[in-house]
Amino acid sequence: MLKISMLKSISILSPFVLALWVSLPNFNYSNVEKLNDFSKMNMDVALYQQDTSNLPYWPSWLPTSLINLGLDLRGGAQVLVEVILPDAYTESIANYWVDIRKVLRSDRPKIGAFRRMGELNETLIVRFDNSDKAQLAKDLINTGNYSAENIVILKPSDLNIEVNNTDLKISLSEESKQRIDKATMSQSLEIIRRRVDEAGTREPSIQKQGESRILVQVPGMGSADELLQLIGKTARLTFHKVFSQTEDPGYQIATGQMLVPDEQNENFYILKEVAVVSGESLNNAQPSFDQNNRPAVSFQFNPTGGRKFGNYTKENIGQLFAIVLDNAVISAPVIQSHIPGGSGIITGNFTVEESNRLAILLRAGALPAGITVLEQRTVGPELGVDSIRAGKIAAGVGGILVLLFMVYIYRSFGLFANIALMMNMVLILAILTVIGATLTLPGIAGIVLTIGMAVDANVIVFERIKEEVRKNKNIFDAVKNGYEMALSSIIDANVTTFIAALVLFCFGSGPVKGFSITLGVGILTSVFTAIYVTRLFILLYLRWVKPKSILV
Repeated sequence: MLKISMLKSISILSPFVLALWVSLPNFNYSNVEKLNDFSKMNMDVALYQQDTSNLPYWPSWLPTSLINLGLDLRGGAQVLVEVILPDAYTESIANYWVDIRKVLRSDRPKIGAFRRMGELNETLIVRFDNSDKAQLAKDLINTGNYSAENIVILKPSDLNIEVNNTDLKISLSEESKQRIDKATMSQSLEIIRRRVDEAGTREPSIQKQGESRILVQVPGMGSADELLQLIGKTARLTFHKVFSQTEDPGYQIATGQMLVPDEQNENFYILKEVAVVSGESLNNAQPSFDQNNRPAVSFQFNPTGGRKFGNYTKENIGQLFAIVLDNAVISAPVIQSHIPGGSGIITGNFTVEESNRLAILLRAGALPAGITVLEQRTVGPELGVDSIRAGKIAAGVGGILVLLFMVYIYRSFGLFANIALMMNMVLILAILTVIGATLTLPGIAGIVLTIGMAVDANVIVFERIKEEVRKNKNIFDAVKNGYEMALSSIIDANVTTFIAALVLFCFGSGPVKGFSITLGVGILTSVFTAIYVTRLFILLYLRWVKPKSILV
């Protein structure tokens, strides 16, 4: 006779009880989501004030984690951007120029005078008095035998250096460009991900496409324009000394200066080209309010940046200090006093939303290169509602047909299989909630497929039991032998399907990966419910009811 202990029965049913607890918020999705959104916004009471009287009631002792709904179910924004990789080449050449200048100055008696020609771009041109001195400069850089100190990044093997009459033309090698491309794309992906995640959105999908493109999908975001405001700015922040101001956009500036407009392009500032300190030295940035209760952004530098910032403010009291964001002066306050500690505040004509967005951009960091928008699309929430409704109908119809079929063919055993099937759905829901998976339309298709596959194992077992009954075995022996003989077939069938789901997950992307996740999770839970849960119900039924015949 088959026996099962109380402890084993509890251990089999306890995962379902836990799963029911975890998945409970999903049965009241919209209300719990509203509470979660309010909780996020209410973290900064100074910026967000809402009336809590209209919020739905949800006991605080209940869980609030929800399944993340994908773009096709929840609606949201999608943007395809291309990273302008040559921007990173220019930045790299600018860094090389700092060291090259040190090297050339270290041997000035032989090389003589030199000067950089034109604006910095992918090719650096340095002019000498004659071609012989240009050749000497090339040899000096290539050999690396120089006495200049504090050389940080100069690696002659990364450069192509040519002599053209009196000019030294310096550009990046192909190997160096490939390395920069890879680093730029990785950094751009990470910074975009940090910017979007800081906005409090749910499970964004950020993927590299091709060599220089990035696809960003953010469920729940109102429009593509809103998403572009987060990811569309380079967000390069620098602090500069101000020489003077002018309204002439064609003002001729001296070497070492730059002409930068304000945000309205009405006034222009003549600034020192080399920044006093940059946003790379920021430790933190938070939305706040100035002394006039206007939205602003407070910031905090790291120790190195804070020391530079403090020393400059101490030595330049009464002078203008320009704050430049993406080649526009957003603020140029007068330094009123020494600002030790490396903290300050950025003021401007901000709204609350703009100050919050700027703080997010500064915390996430500057993009290493500019981006170009290739495609933007907004998926309305109505489409998501229709998709969810269609998915519910499909799952409901499929589930009801399976339930009716199992009861009709296998009677009471079919009823037990149906109960295990519903428990299986709760287990899937709980696991998807815990692992933070994103549910999409293909994911729903995977769940619907799981409904049919979940009873396959039970069908195999029940047919084996039928064969044993036909051999005139007693009921308990028939059930025992049926499960023992069916186990290997169940494992083999589900392992092969799980391997297929694993391959789809590893090599697929987007919808394919969503399908593979729900299918893989469904296989694991259906095997558990078929081998343990349904068997437990059958054994309890046989022990308590003691039927004279089964499955006939």
